Amino acid sequence: MNRQTQAAVLLLIGVALLHGALTDLYLRYVKEGLRPLLLAAGTLLVVTALATAWYEWRRARREERGTGDDDGTGDGDGTRGHAHRESRVSWLLVLPLFALVLVAPPALGSYSATHTGTALQQPYGYAELPAGDPVPIGLVDYAGRAFYGHGRSLEGRSVRLTGFVAVTPSGTPYLVRMALNCCAADAQPVKIGLTGNIPPVLQPNAWLEVTGRYTARRTRDPVNDGPIPFLRVTAARPVPTPRDPYDETWNN
Repeated sequence: MNRQTQAAVLLLIGVALLHGALTDLYLRYVKEGLRPLLLAAGTLLVVTALATAWYEWRRARREERGTGDDDGTGDGDGTRGHAHRESRVSWLLVLPLFALVLVAPPALGSYSATHTGTALQQPYGYAELPAGDPVPIGLVDYAGRAFYGHGRSLEGRSVRLTGFVAVTPSGTPYLVRMALNCCAADAQPVKIGLTGNIPPVLQPNAWLEVTGRYTARRTRDPVNDGPIPFLRVTAARPVPTPRDPYDETWNN
């Protein structure tokens, strides 16, 4: 791969990174807080590619005038005037980039949730819930308050949370959010069991906005024996897939 090809590939990679970071595409791969780093990396790659192309153009112009750095020896190896055809196979490196831009993968869903144990961990503390009824709350936040906080901060409060549906082989419906530390490769599910006024038909991977109240009911995940609290549902309605399908309130 010659310098011109390297510059072209670098430019395409940089443009793909900038495209993903300037749209919501990047949220399918990494958490929202990494957007500035993606923008910086994409910009650096584009600048490097342009600088490389400019340097090669300047070198080619000097060689045409016979003032190249190789003192008239062409490429510096005694092969002046004998251009080597570059393999076109190297351009296959750009195919994953087009797939990245044109075919955005779906967010992890119910299959991953039912085959991976819940990743709920005990939080260090709980912020005071805002006023309002029902109060909007993250699924991970509710799960931590319900199980580890024994629902004390949820008593007498109606909550509203959003997640996608997963149904176990035994028929137990869960509301799930995939929480991640860095990127989709390390995403893990946090699950809440649903009881009460559950919709009669639940489609796996469908997104629901659920309103309900704390219940002391809980169970253990059959995959890893992790804790799964429940929510007593009073109302539920389908909603579109959110802009960021991964939970932002992941507790490390």
